[in-house]
Amino acid sequence: MDSATDPNIIKEDPVSVTVSAPPSTGIQQGVGESPSSSTSPAAPSRYESQKRRDWNTFLQYLKNHKPPLTLARCSGAHVIEFLKYLDQFGKTKVHMTGCPYFGHPNPPGPCSCPLKQAWGSLDALIGRLRAAYEESGGRPESNPFAARAVRIYLREVREGQARARGIPYEKKKRKRPSVTTSAVGVNVSAVAATQAVDYGGGSGGTAGNLGTATTTTSL
Repeated sequence: MDSATDPNIIKEDPVSVTVSAPPSTGIQQGVGESPSSSTSPAAPSRYESQKRRDWNTFLQYLKNHKPPLTLARCSGAHVIEFLKYLDQFGKTKVHMTGCPYFGHPNPPGPCSCPLKQAWGSLDALIGRLRAAYEESGGRPESNPFAARAVRIYLREVREGQARARGIPYEKKKRKRPSVTTSAVGVNVSAVAATQAVDYGGGSGGTAGNLGTATTTTSL
């Protein structure tokens, strides 16, 4: 079958999946109303548009699945199957174990290793589909995109691509903010002298200066 007519074909990686979404329409203008009285909805953000395209792509995948699948019967295993299906449209070279460029971040020449979806693209795709599932009425506890099997698969893809490409994926560490509090010094010598006068010049009191103490607390 020609790839141009195959409804399963996605021309790009998940970040740029191209699936037609139903056009948004404004409020229908009533009889006798002026054009200025009609309001048009705000244009969706880039993220929302991409999320809708990804969701429509997944629903089309379920429809064309053999045998066809319904969303209610979709599991984490079907999600992983979908991610593997997307590999044929990837643009990231992932070197095989026997390739001389395995683990080489900048290979000096071409090789016959397959192109796959980059881990970052798949991870972002799953995040959008997980949100779209719940926005479409799905329950969080039955969300197949949040299944443990999917998380394990993504971790394996990340680690495998890091070894094959020689590019480790390091998680960015968030810096913990530090709060510095200062205790203002208190001069008690005047207070002690006053107490000595009031009490007939007894043995005095504690006189001295309390220095400024600085304490740094890490949140």
